[in-house]
Amino acid sequence: MATVSRRARVADVHELASGMPYVTRVDGPSGNAVYQVGSKSFVFFRTPRPDAVDPETGQRYADVIVFWVPSESDKQALVQDPRSPFFTTAHFDGHPSVLVRGSRIGELTYGELSEIIQDAWLSRASRKRANDWLAAHPAP
Repeated sequence: MATVSRRARVADVHELASGMPYVTRVDGPSGNAVYQVGSKSFVFFRTPRPDAVDPETGQRYADVIVFWVPSESDKQALVQDPRSPFFTTAHFDGHPSVLVRGSRIGELTYGELSEIIQDAWLSRASRKRANDWLAAHPAP
């Protein structure tokens, strides 16, 4: 059993996303993992794109993970602190999602990552599925 306070790992993203109910994993065009609920993506591993690059080298980040969020205010709460591993790009303006590099996932605890993935799933699941899951997992 994972300890909620240990540092998160990229493998945890796969474990947690696939562990939510009604989830299917599909492979994107480059074999990148895309986790869906009801045919709606909620977590996916992004292929390198020109909008997410290392500011020093100009190299495209090859380890970007996208998480859906419930709202724009949730997004802003995650990306506004420059020390946060979460970020966004102009490509995602107006899109309810945040990005994080796999190389920075360890800045989150397992518990924090779990909450981010649960929120991502809840933001994309049907109302019935979300309500059923919430009823079975009451907040502490």
